[in-house]
Amino acid sequence: MSSTEPFIHLDGLEKTFTVRRRAGLIRREKREVRAVDGISFGVERGEMVGYIGPNGAGKSTTIKMLTGILTPSGGRLRVAGIDPSRERTRLARRIGVVFGQRTTLWWDLPLKDSYRLMHRMYRIPDARYRENLDRYVNLLDLGDLLDVPVRQLSLGQRMRGDIAAALLHDPEVLYLDEPTIGLDVVSKAKVREFLKDLNGERGTTVLLTTHDLTDIEQLCSRVMVIDHGRLMYDGELAGLHGVGESERLLVVDLERELPPIEVPGARFVRAEGPRQWLAFPAADSAAPLVAAVAAAHPLVDLSVREPDIEAVIAKMYGGTREERRESLR
Repeated sequence: MSSTEPFIHLDGLEKTFTVRRRAGLIRREKREVRAVDGISFGVERGEMVGYIGPNGAGKSTTIKMLTGILTPSGGRLRVAGIDPSRERTRLARRIGVVFGQRTTLWWDLPLKDSYRLMHRMYRIPDARYRENLDRYVNLLDLGDLLDVPVRQLSLGQRMRGDIAAALLHDPEVLYLDEPTIGLDVVSKAKVREFLKDLNGERGTTVLLTTHDLTDIEQLCSRVMVIDHGRLMYDGELAGLHGVGESERLLVVDLERELPPIEVPGARFVRAEGPRQWLAFPAADSAAPLVAAVAAAHPLVDLSVREPDIEAVIAKMYGGTREERRESLR
């Protein structure tokens, strides 16, 4: 791998599928579907990046090309200097994958037997295997599940089991597709903390796709948005709010019920008794607004609520694809 090339490097990556559909009683016609349409980006070693978009946007197709499952139709792709489709076996020792609801565990075997098979498949040194297994069983709370057949695990339990399996061989890069699906609030928090520690302590590169945008907010400083196979946004999480024209809310608790507050740079949203909500651009500082409200009104308390990223992305996906692309220039 070139010293100047990112750890993961995509340059004009394309993937086209041929779809046949009925065009009359007998005749069928072929149509090309471009699932990934000229995507280019780089991910440095040790980064944790969110890769998000609506269903059918091309996220899973991209991940499958990154792992070597699919061969690109065009463009260039390298992971750690390796072409995934040409050297899939060599790359497999350096990556870990958790594919949503598709398990890599053996369905009828107890969880611990799946891990033993991973031990042999990846030729993990015995001492390292025991150390990693003990660590992940403890951190992901798997101790009581090791003797349970995988088919008897709940979705949340199996997801935790899959995450541990993907990491036993110390991969340099981890691809995660919906890693917190089926988990309760406490379990989600544990998994997120675990991933933070993994990235911080071992420098594991993580590419995360998810529909739970709290995962992105808590784990990733960089986010990429894909739609119709094209990269629509690549930048800091905070910048996504500016692109989507999102707003923060200033929640003001007054001493008594008063008419709607009017201050420059904000708009009145609603009121319930002495509490009022004011909206202002997420990219703006809250300090001048807070000062203006405090100077003119009898305050009891106030707070600032951050925008919901899901709403930001939904707004980005409004209108036609060309309109969305134009808004991101």
